[in-house]
Amino acid sequence: MSAPSGERARLLPFRSAVALVASREIRMALRSKAFLISTGILMLAVLASIVIGGFASRSGSDTAVAVVAETSSIVDGVDGLTVTSADSESDAEQLVRDGKVSAAVLPSDEPLGYRIVALDESPGSLVQRLSVSPSVELLTPSQQDGALVYFVALGFGLVFFMSSITFGSAIAQSVVEEKQTRVVEILLSAIPARALLAGKVIGNSVLAFGQIVAIALLASVGIAINGAGSLLSAIGAPIVWFVVFFTVGFVLLAALFAATAATVSRQQDVATATAPVTTLVMIPYLAILFFTSNEAVLTVMSYVPFSSPVGMPMRLYLGQAQWWEPLLSLAIVIASTVVVIAVGARIYENSLLRMGSKVSLRAAYKR
Repeated sequence: MSAPSGERARLLPFRSAVALVASREIRMALRSKAFLISTGILMLAVLASIVIGGFASRSGSDTAVAVVAETSSIVDGVDGLTVTSADSESDAEQLVRDGKVSAAVLPSDEPLGYRIVALDESPGSLVQRLSVSPSVELLTPSQQDGALVYFVALGFGLVFFMSSITFGSAIAQSVVEEKQTRVVEILLSAIPARALLAGKVIGNSVLAFGQIVAIALLASVGIAINGAGSLLSAIGAPIVWFVVFFTVGFVLLAALFAATAATVSRQQDVATATAPVTTLVMIPYLAILFFTSNEAVLTVMSYVPFSSPVGMPMRLYLGQAQWWEPLLSLAIVIASTVVVIAVGARIYENSLLRMGSKVSLRAAYKR
């Protein structure tokens, strides 16, 4: 698409046009009750899930037991027990009968020197905690709990997926709405097509960045409330890298959402047009869940532009990445983003004024 020289003279300067469109995108989102409510619910859900999950895991693992002076040393240092001291064996047994404790550890003439008294069923968790097990030596010890690793991977993958889809879809719908209502023809009489694209991408990227930062801060607050200082120190740097990678990676995805959406003129065709981009967003989410423990797959993911916002922070959390790897991966993402923006801008510019049937990507790129 090219504008006549007289028409081109009336266009706003590129930077002014980009700033105008970006601010408009941000204002419209912030004025949308649906956007504000959904964002607030998401923020509260993130904080509540971390805090409640931490409290539930602690309370669910503790077993209340009663001891007397002769058996107090048996439970010293045993994790997952809430210990109540009783003055005598009969007092300890009464605590069991009253339901105040699950069991009592009392002296015995048996070889172990103690016995467990329970009300109506054997306290399996207590027996397991007090059992004597042989020492185990790991040649390659893992630094993280398996369940914790899975939930960290789920967190990175889910936040990436939800934020990318939310703001990418907003860009796509905005592009098609402007085409369908012919508003785009008025906009292009005052704003260059590439400035319109840049403004949409930048405006929604700012919103996505703000949401990601808010989620990261709330997650940190939730972890701190749970008293998991070691987890916070371990996941702090990966979260920062996640924000950095997502900020750059979303610009790439946003350009693709806008370009593919520009090839159609009806809202009902948006999902079909943007399906390839949606698939690119979904692949990292599914891959990080199924291949969390596969170092080779994570390494590949950390260097592929579409999945590196998830793969590289996960490798950093697991201690698998060298100090220079995030920098190299980020450079690859930046270079890929520049290329995709150039291609996407060409497709967007050539498709924006084509109404009617869907324009193929090849035809849009070739003009």
